Amino acid sequence: MEKPFKFKQFTVKQDRCAMKIGTDGVLLGAWTSVKHNPFSVLDIGSGTGILSLMIAQRSHAEQIEAIEIDDDAYEQCSENFENSPWNDRLFCYHASLLEFVEEVEDAFDLIICNPPFYSEDYKTENKSRDLARFNDSMPFKHIIYAVAHLLTEDGLFSIVIPRKEEKDFIALANTIGLFPVRILHVKGNPDADVKRSLIEFSYTEKETETSELIIENERHNYTKDYINLTKDFYLKM
Repeated sequence: MEKPFKFKQFTVKQDRCAMKIGTDGVLLGAWTSVKHNPFSVLDIGSGTGILSLMIAQRSHAEQIEAIEIDDDAYEQCSENFENSPWNDRLFCYHASLLEFVEEVEDAFDLIICNPPFYSEDYKTENKSRDLARFNDSMPFKHIIYAVAHLLTEDGLFSIVIPRKEEKDFIALANTIGLFPVRILHVKGNPDADVKRSLIEFSYTEKETETSELIIENERHNYTKDYINLTKDFYLKM
């Protein structure tokens, strides 16, 4: 059986989740701003629950809700919440995004999402891994539709996407009056291309603050920036 992933303040079991804990999620959970002191947070497509747990550690948000459609991932996420120090603030819904939008009347001060990518034409034999990884189970249009209905007026929406999707996604967000406030471009090492964009949106248009993060100088030699961003979470940082 796969070992649980231990962080400094919580442990995440992931043996039943198609999408394992990866750099994208940890970066998003650490980078997303909580300076506006969100009271309510929504994690779209929670998987293991890692984003919700990180936001619970970093903020005083009293209501952190996650949505997960996959049966096994939902059960594991609920268990990870239950076993965490913040179990009174965390709750996972077993629903699709569109069902959730229709049923819930709450609005959220922070919406965070590490969505499925790989909309390329390649699928594996593993249905639940495909569901977690492919854009067709949660297209970007659905995410933007949900944010339009669920984000408070002065709330923030934070997402990680492939760099090549950045321009189109920002254009899609603009259609509902959302503008990028901060963008972080992530590179694996100094010579690599930018693979990921972390983007934080708000309904207030202002100049976008863009920065770059390099993860490693060379194999297993992490950059200061990466260590500073993730040291509150990773045991060995």
